[in-house]
Amino acid sequence: MLAGKRVLLIIGGGIAAYKSLELIRLLQKAGASVTPVLTRAGTEFVTPLSVSALAGARVYIDLFDLTDEAEMGHIQLSRAADLLVVAPATADLMAKMAGGRADDLASTLLLATDKRVLVAPAMNVRMWDHPATRRNLAVLRDDGVLIVGPNEGEMACGEYGPGRMAEPVEIVAAVGAALGGGPLAGRHVIVTSGPTHEPIDPVRYIANRSSGAQGAALAAALRDLGARVTFVTGPAVVPPPAGVTVVAVETAREMAAAVEAALPADAAVMAAAVADWRVANAAGQKMKKDGSGNAPALEFAENPDILAGVSKGARRPHLVVGFAAETTDVVAHATDKRLRKGCDWIVANDVSPATGIMGGAENAVVLISDAGAEAWPRMGKAEVARRLAARIAEALA
Repeated sequence: MLAGKRVLLIIGGGIAAYKSLELIRLLQKAGASVTPVLTRAGTEFVTPLSVSALAGARVYIDLFDLTDEAEMGHIQLSRAADLLVVAPATADLMAKMAGGRADDLASTLLLATDKRVLVAPAMNVRMWDHPATRRNLAVLRDDGVLIVGPNEGEMACGEYGPGRMAEPVEIVAAVGAALGGGPLAGRHVIVTSGPTHEPIDPVRYIANRSSGAQGAALAAALRDLGARVTFVTGPAVVPPPAGVTVVAVETAREMAAAVEAALPADAAVMAAAVADWRVANAAGQKMKKDGSGNAPALEFAENPDILAGVSKGARRPHLVVGFAAETTDVVAHATDKRLRKGCDWIVANDVSPATGIMGGAENAVVLISDAGAEAWPRMGKAEVARRLAARIAEALA
């Protein structure tokens, strides 16, 4: 998958650095050559000798190496690779990248490169959730930096939550996708996400509590497997991932038009929480109280059924995946929905308030297909996305 590709691997100073040794092995097994760079903090977790022995190459550590810098070594290193990978990407390294700092070899290489950069964040859950890290992550995404992970799980410090570095096999898959490989290379997938907002007047609208987290995670997972992703998103809280084509919409009718314009596609994953109804008599000006105590009379009209339209349309993708957010009789309602809409799969979940799923970080889904109903355990939305993306790749293969 990576035959002849050159990867510059920057190893940051975190406990997850030990995984970088397995990452080097897997990258080489996939055909890539690896040039390793260790931060000074990284040398506290893995030794230069171990890294060099596995990579079969010299390990670079110091910026002010007279032999290298006489030949502008940091420029050559940063541009000779096909891809720069930072694993683990610590909170400090991400902050340096977001701020454009260049006070050591690793940060200088990242600032001097003209190639794509993939980072695998790894840090304590509190650090990952800190507003400063979230701001830095948003800056990196806007700069086009690719992100893989982090996963949820138990930390070395004993805490549990998001912040574990993605597993080496996941990082290799993301490298393959970034360099044009992966099982979905050459495939086009449409993903819809987020809520839709149906105007009542210019300042008010009808919406739902969807954050867009699951749709964004799906777009990222499909991208990481090599797909060309068209991401049609309503006004979601969670930002879209980098490396996908983003089409921002507001209403259900706008979303339907955007999906139609994005066809043809190999697969369509309809994860958006589309409003079933819109206000037919939406006001052109802000509605005012008239002193009567009577509420305005709102007339409703049914929105287009995007999932059914794609499933039964003339340009139907090979695979159509719908979502069903239910509060009672989840499997029964979702099974009926799959038959009515004509899609191949339905991903169903219970969004009752007690579950905390709608707008939350986790999901518990049931995958419904011709084979029946398959319940998945509750897990982070990123992991749900990776599992579903892998199933999609198998189906398209």
